[in-house]
Parts: sequence; C-alpha cells; structure tokens
Amino acid sequence: MGKAFLVGVNLNDGEDYLLSLEELGALAQACDMEVAGVAEQTLPEVHKAFYIGTGKVDEVKELALDCDADVIIFDNSLSPMQLRNLQERLDKPVLDRSTLILDIFASRARSREAKLQVEVARLQYMLPRLVGLHAALSRQGGGSGALSNKGAGEKKLELDRRVLERRLTELRRELKDVSAERMTQRKRRAGSGMPRVALVGYTNAGKSTLLNAMLDLYGSGEVDVEEKKVMEKDMLFATLDTTVRKIAPENHHAFLLSDTVGFIHKLPHHLVEAFHSTLEEAREADILIQVVDYSDPHYREQIAVTNRTLKELGAEGIPMLYVYNKSDLVSPDEIPGLAGIEQGELKRHLPVASENSIYLSAKERIGMEELICLMEKKLAGGYRECTMLIPYTDGRAVSYLNENGVVYETAYLEEGVRLRVNCRAEDYGYYEKYVIL
Repeated sequence: MGKAFLVGVNLNDGEDYLLSLEELGALAQACDMEVAGVAEQTLPEVHKAFYIGTGKVDEVKELALDCDADVIIFDNSLSPMQLRNLQERLDKPVLDRSTLILDIFASRARSREAKLQVEVARLQYMLPRLVGLHAALSRQGGGSGALSNKGAGEKKLELDRRVLERRLTELRRELKDVSAERMTQRKRRAGSGMPRVALVGYTNAGKSTLLNAMLDLYGSGEVDVEEKKVMEKDMLFATLDTTVRKIAPENHHAFLLSDTVGFIHKLPHHLVEAFHSTLEEAREADILIQVVDYSDPHYREQIAVTNRTLKELGAEGIPMLYVYNKSDLVSPDEIPGLAGIEQGELKRHLPVASENSIYLSAKERIGMEELICLMEKKLAGGYRECTMLIPYTDGRAVSYLNENGVVYETAYLEEGVRLRVNCRAEDYGYYEKYVIL
C-alpha cells in the first residue's frame, strides 16, 4: 500500500471544501493508498503557475518528505502548466482529483463498454497534459546530404500526442458500435411494455445493495438469484457497470430496474461525457429512484450534486422518488415523526414516507414493500383497473394479461374467462372490447 499526501485549497467554499477534502482521502483509500498527511491553504484565487502559493509549495515538499509519501494529490483539477511546474518543484509524482477518479474507474471497470468509456475519458484528460521530457528526447535530423536541411524533426511530445489522438479515434469508433448495441437492447426493453426504473445517487449510497435486496425479495422467478446480483461493498465506486434486472413483486406490476454509476463532488466532465451512453438508462427511465445515504451528515450536499449531474444529463424532468437509505443507522430524533422512540425500536417503525420520499434500510430489507407501493402510485397514471370477459377462443389474451398485468381475480364461466385486472393503459385500449366493468 502506497502513501499519499493530500493538498487542499479553500477558495471560500465553506462546507463544500471540507466535504471535498474528506472525499479525497476516501478516494485515495479506494485506490489502495494510505493518507500520510494533509496540507491546506486558504486563497482568494488559485496561483496560476502552482495552484498553491510558492511558499506553500516548499512547505508541501518538506511535509511530504517527512511522512515518506509516495505521491502528492491535489483536491482539484490542475492545468497542464501547474502539473508540470509542481512535479518539477516537488520532485514527486503529482496527481489531481480528476486523475485519481479516472484511475479508480480504470481499475473497477469490468464490461467492455465501461473499459472503453474509461479509456476515452483518461486519454481526453491526458492529451492536453502531455509534457515533453527534455530536449535530449527530440529526434535529430541527419548530418549530411539532403537530410541535413530537414531540421530537428518531430519532438517526442508531438509523437505522443499523435499516438493518443489515433487511439482516441479508434476507441470512439469502437464505443460507437457498443453504444449501438446498447441502444438496440434498450429499444427491446422498451418494447416489453414494463416500466423502467433507474437507481441514481451519490457513490456508496447503497444503490447496489437496494438492487440486490429487490432481487432477493422479488426476483423474477430466476432459479439462481445470486448470479443476478451485483457487487456491494462499503467503498466509493465499488461498481461501474450499468446493470438491468427484471423485478416481479407478487401482486404488483413487474418492472425493469437499472443500477447506474454513482456520482461524486467534482466528477470529471470527460468522465460524465464518456459514460453518457450508459447513463442514458437514467434519462429514459419512467421513474428515477435517488438513493441517499441518510446516515451521512452531508447527505443534503450529495443530493444537490446528484441533481446537478442529472440536469447535465438532461434527466431533470423525470419523476423522482427520494429513498433515504441506511435510516436504521441514525438517531430516531432525526427522522420526522419518530422522535422519542428507542434506537432499538427504530427498525420496527421504519419507514416513514411522504408522497415522494421514504426512509428505509436496504441492507436490513426494511421498507421494501412500501417502496414498491410508492413506485406504483407514481406510475398509476399509466395503468387501468377493470374487469374483462375474454372468450376461450382468445387464450393468448388471458396469457398476456397474466404475464404483463396484475390479475386480482380469475373466474372460468360458460361465456369465457373473467379477469379483474390492473393493466397498462395501452393494453386496456387494445383489449377494451372485452371490458365489462
């Protein structure tokens, strides 16, 4: 495990600065690095050449040397000039927040699409930050004949840039093909008629835990639910790949649930751009479920970051439910309506819900049924409850409604099959000729 020395600059950001610096330490740990020390500086604006003041640069160099740090990490994106100047003065590898997040994404990507997206983002970020090492690495022209007039030739910097640009072109072409495949899959799922629900939220809020809880309780009849589960772990960006699973609760409508990549403060723009095709699962959902770590004291700031990112993706107009997860870890006094009860009784009293929010614990499987009911209320406008009398000659209609609707009552009469069913508005229109009540 390597050692990291963190550097943060407070530009009168208040709480945002403290939250960001705390997250930087968690990001370093997620990259398997130990935080050996921290240096902070308050400035009206960043130093153009070094990001921090020149005197602070010397102080950071001494502190990093004293704690035997292997790398120095700055809590913001550094310009190419700042990165070059800092590496020369500090005499140690220098990373910024964006590079650290990109490194984590690169190590966690599993699917072909995620790996392509991360590599595109990394190359886009690296391209303007390429720095020629020194003049000795330049290609020299020939010493005699016609070549003597060709000059110094191309520098290594120019060669590196051309290699990266060529690789970027190849990756974008390959990613375009993969995105087309994902679009085909998305159209197929849309044609199934099942509502699409997307889990969104801050990293490590519990999205994967909620997906696994849904599979445990309401799996779609799969024999081996464990194979359908995703990794859940108490760390930032534990999972990156978007996963879509069919959830089929008894006496409720089945739906498709997707788990998307988590957001974080100062998420690199190139990363959001590269993951755009994956995050379209959220943009095309019927409902967004924003999973919030209610036990985190900064949960309000995390909600604001998530909402800003969703707006950047063009998904801000989709109906949203706020799921205050990990509510069993907080004091009852912090949950409206539960003040005064014993901590040990909290699990029995959860959830407390409003029209657009619910308190639950995905890990403890508390409040899951209530969440399903809340989702159905949000989707109620797209469903119709009715009674149909379907002739025996149209057995396909009976089979379809049993599979795609919620059948409350079935009666086999002389005239046909009578169903009391809650079905999609489109299905109601298609089978309206059978409606008797």
